[in-house]
Amino acid sequence: MNLNHIQLPASVVADLYKRSLVLSDQEPGEQAVSSLNKTSDSANKWKYLGENKKNILAVVNYSDSVHLPDEELNLLTKLLTACKLGLADVAIVNGNNYDEINYKEMIAQFSSKIIFLFGIEPVSFGLPVNFPHFQLQPFASATFLFSPSLEELRKDDLLKSKLWVCLRRLFAI
Repeated sequence: MNLNHIQLPASVVADLYKRSLVLSDQEPGEQAVSSLNKTSDSANKWKYLGENKKNILAVVNYSDSVHLPDEELNLLTKLLTACKLGLADVAIVNGNNYDEINYKEMIAQFSSKIIFLFGIEPVSFGLPVNFPHFQLQPFASATFLFSPSLEELRKDDLLKSKLWVCLRRLFAI
């Protein structure tokens, strides 16, 4: 293992940089829970990146990353910025970190109104319906968008443009 590629869990990083990692208006004793590692009251603990301010959930599947690789995160950040959103507006969950992911639990946990499935089949997400890429699918009081993985999108401009058409329609841009 190379020293340049050590990956520490988010909780360890947060413990190492308690006072300097995040600036806050709160007193030191009132520090908020890290947005990288929030847990629910249920038995499931969902690790996610972002603050979920606009109840938008992005589910990815990467075996080699805690959340997603840097290049894919950069692409997602650019897409969100183009939609007048930021990482603070979404919750990014890596489905590979869990044995089973279920849309009902995740919608309940994150109060999601919009769910992006990047490289995860709707049926694998527990949905009782399957639908093609780039189709906005209303279901269970939420809108789902199934898309190829961010890695595939990054490498293919045609796929990226198809996703952009859906995002423009979804966010009325």
